[in-house]
Amino acid sequence: MGGAEPGGAGGGARGGRGAGAQVRPERGLAVLRLFFSRDFLRYLGPGFIVTVGFIDPGNWATNVAGGSEFDYSLLWVVTLGTLMLILYQSMSARLGIVTGHSLAYNIRHRAPRPLTGLFGGSIVLACIATDVAELLGGALGFQILFGIPVLIGGVITAVLQILLIVTGRYRHIERIVVAFIGVIAICYVIELALVHPDWGAAAHHAFVPHLSKASMLVAIGMLGAVVMPHNIYLHSNVVLNREVPGDVEGRRRLIRYEMGDTSIAMILGWLINSAMVVVAAAVFFRHGIKVDTLTQASATLEPLAGSLARLLFGIGLLFAGLGSSFTSAMAEVNVLTAYLGRPEDPRTKLYRIGLFVLAIPALVVVAVSSDPLHVLIYSQVALTIQLPLTILPLLWLVFSKKVMGEFRSGPVERTLAILATLALSVLNTLFLYTLAGGSF
Repeated sequence: MGGAEPGGAGGGARGGRGAGAQVRPERGLAVLRLFFSRDFLRYLGPGFIVTVGFIDPGNWATNVAGGSEFDYSLLWVVTLGTLMLILYQSMSARLGIVTGHSLAYNIRHRAPRPLTGLFGGSIVLACIATDVAELLGGALGFQILFGIPVLIGGVITAVLQILLIVTGRYRHIERIVVAFIGVIAICYVIELALVHPDWGAAAHHAFVPHLSKASMLVAIGMLGAVVMPHNIYLHSNVVLNREVPGDVEGRRRLIRYEMGDTSIAMILGWLINSAMVVVAAAVFFRHGIKVDTLTQASATLEPLAGSLARLLFGIGLLFAGLGSSFTSAMAEVNVLTAYLGRPEDPRTKLYRIGLFVLAIPALVVVAVSSDPLHVLIYSQVALTIQLPLTILPLLWLVFSKKVMGEFRSGPVERTLAILATLALSVLNTLFLYTLAGGSF
């Protein structure tokens, strides 16, 4: 996937308009026309590819742990993470649209060599941690529904992801992923109807922060499961599967489409993640049950919420594992090939070899794991720790006039991005402090 050679967005004067009071209604109508236009509906897709990555089995593990141990009190982490995600994902996609290249490609061709090695090496390790979560989630889904051993289920998930990427066209993958998200959403809508949560408490905690030493590890894991570094890389790549116009107005229109696509998809992901926490709180915390494994969570659901709830949990987990495994494998091999200076193209030999080789470490972890739930949680914590090494080069690039031209971040976006990055840094520091035995 490629485009023009590295370079800025170019000039292009912004056309003059009338007085602000006269323009605002026209802009409002323009936004409405955008969301109901045929071109926008045809564009929809890249944001949903990214969204399935943050309703993956890692999210299931951290959300179930958060809800079962701390009731609704960590719902705000899902809200905060989603807001950060919309910001970072929009910046990543805009970088791809404006430069015609992925984030990994831009870093390799613009950053000093030592930093390129640091950024590239750390994101490949983060992608492997992600792959562990996706393969393990798919394996647990197969085990819950069909009684298949975890290792065999992990191998089946890995084979399916490789076959789909190598043999399927991108548009087919996109449709399959969107269908999977739909299945997961339907499962959780039905489960919410079955478990009768405390909606007042859920609404309060979705926006009012509460954090303790006891909940720190799970909160950081939840944040890492939402704001996933491999997804930030992936978005800048998958937008290149849409035709990128060469003119300024065409790019500006495509960026508006991307923002709408990202916002709709991320809000849907926020609702699904929040539903996971709410169901866990309403079923497990309410009955004083500590969940140690996702298999146990599924089995415990049956006597507490009925056999349908258990079946829906298994179906949703399987589809989450399969869908997110496709996107994590794409991100993993795209990052590897781009940092090696090779084409991010599934038709090349290196790309296909990379799919197989990079799946091996994750399968080894799945094979030796005796505590899948905590493996999933710690994999998400690893992603959170790596996040600054993804976000900092992203901000450096989109803040740059040389790289982005008139499409570089404005003052408001720069301020929000800096505040979000500082918040992530503070949470990471608190997490490391508590691991060292500190208290607050």
